[in-house]
Amino acid sequence: MTYVHFCDLPDTKHGQMDTSTEGESSKLAYCVTDVPPWYLCILLGIQHCLTAFGGIIAIPLILSQGLCLQHDGITQSHLISTIFFVSGICTLLQVTFGIRLPILQGGTFTLLAPSMAMLSMPEWTCPAWTQNASLVNTSSPEFVEVWQSRMRALQGSIMVGSLFQVFVGFSGLIGLFMRFIGPLTIAPTISLIGLSLFDSAGANAGYHWGISAMTTALITLFSQYLRHIPVPFPMYNKDKKLHISRVYVFQILPVLLGITLSWLVCYILTTNNVLPAEPEKYGYMARTDLKGDVISKAPWITFPYPGQWGMPTVSLAGVVGILAGVISSMIESVGDYHACARLSGAPPPPKHAINRGIGIEGLGCLLAGAWGTGNGTTSYSENVGALGITKVGSRMVIVASGVLMVVMGVFGKVGAIFTTIPSPVIGGMFMVMFGVISAAGVSNLQYADMNSSRNLFVFGFSMFSGLVIPNWILKNPAAIATGVVELDQVLQVLLTTSMFVGGFFGFILDNTIPGSKHERGILAWNKAHEDDSSNTLESGEVYNLPFGISSYLSSSSWLRYIPFCPPGPRVPSSLRGCAADSNALEPKQPLGHPEPSQIIIGVAL
Repeated sequence: MTYVHFCDLPDTKHGQMDTSTEGESSKLAYCVTDVPPWYLCILLGIQHCLTAFGGIIAIPLILSQGLCLQHDGITQSHLISTIFFVSGICTLLQVTFGIRLPILQGGTFTLLAPSMAMLSMPEWTCPAWTQNASLVNTSSPEFVEVWQSRMRALQGSIMVGSLFQVFVGFSGLIGLFMRFIGPLTIAPTISLIGLSLFDSAGANAGYHWGISAMTTALITLFSQYLRHIPVPFPMYNKDKKLHISRVYVFQILPVLLGITLSWLVCYILTTNNVLPAEPEKYGYMARTDLKGDVISKAPWITFPYPGQWGMPTVSLAGVVGILAGVISSMIESVGDYHACARLSGAPPPPKHAINRGIGIEGLGCLLAGAWGTGNGTTSYSENVGALGITKVGSRMVIVASGVLMVVMGVFGKVGAIFTTIPSPVIGGMFMVMFGVISAAGVSNLQYADMNSSRNLFVFGFSMFSGLVIPNWILKNPAAIATGVVELDQVLQVLLTTSMFVGGFFGFILDNTIPGSKHERGILAWNKAHEDDSSNTLESGEVYNLPFGISSYLSSSSWLRYIPFCPPGPRVPSSLRGCAADSNALEPKQPLGHPEPSQIIIGVAL
């Protein structure tokens, strides 16, 4: 998924990197099939969890507004625990049986947009009394039914929509989809995900613009101005004993550091009574003691389970809206697979591995719907970027991350702590995060010829329509009246989902207005996703199924024609492991910069 690129990824293709550093930067300390020492797996696993935590916790916090849970911190903590738990399980499934690359799974903003559109429909609008903290009794059956009925509707829609992704992945149809989808479809789709969430960012930041501006400034300072400044930390290894190493902490954890410092400032202002204690006064929502009882009330151990909010319900409008998000998620994930393969020292993923990866992501969305996260799962490109920084491409590190997220989901106090983050701090994080999501979508236009009036029209019209139509429909909900209630609901959800409107117009116009493949950016787009990746592992070693499953499947000649099964046995290559030739990557040995000891960034926190 193409979200929140705070740091530049190493790119040694086409001579874009200075020749003095090209060889050093392309070296990995550990390749995709290597197993680093256990302590490195744990510490790097913690780092990947921390890198993804901003996107993971943002989703339930935004969903809580549509679910009428703004004033129910305990339930918010349960949602956060559940999404951590499911993300961990989906990560383990993806690394073990899916694409088999070191790629983390987590909640997706592509499903958040249609989910919020569905919850904004008249029948799901929150009752006025749920917006008043003094009137909300979180334990009353009436309030519980208000939010659980909405969650069950979301669950059913996500589960049915995810079956489409499972089918597309395991049937191999994803290749057919990608033939008709280019940069001019993807750019407005992804950009409008971030732009459509501006209201949520503004509402949270508006509780105290000073605190939110400080959070935004800190994240910007760490991620942009200080990212190339290393911080000295004491390290220890057998060769150098105790020594000082420099770690690029600001480049790896800018969101976490920015939120933590702003959180601390709010705590100091609260304890000194600088922030007002009256709910009606400006700045009250910046206090850190508003949900002080959440941590004490939250259980130490909680086990999320399928159907914990009741039997899911299904609506046609919700399913169709979720399908739009699922298609966008699949397109993003294919790009992430190629980027992850390049950075982890693996060959470009073959078709059977991509099919399995998309299919397992669909299965992950099905599990997320069953468990009741209110969201699905997708690949996280923030963690793909972390591979380029740490120079550790081992998938065992991501296995450790998956186990850690499951553990975090089981400990209820962890989710409770995150719910106490003041709303203005969350708003400041959203200002950066949603802005980068929008820019990441626009960056896809680099493949298309933007000097072409055709392309300018397609992109401009798609973007503007994606903003105008949903805004008008939200202000005039009674305008859609076909006489068929189910059709009205479907159109209401689709036409209020900016991502769908912009992506739909981009897809139709790009595929119908005459234009060459070069002009549309299709040729450059395909070339960018076809990397020959020299000095990498043999494809079978990386992408074949584990536990001897591939050998068993290859024994039956007909099974090799199944789209997600590996092909039959190939003639062994002379290139083995990471030591393919004199320039190959050497596993289990620190090469160049950084050292494995320098990789231990979790110790600082």
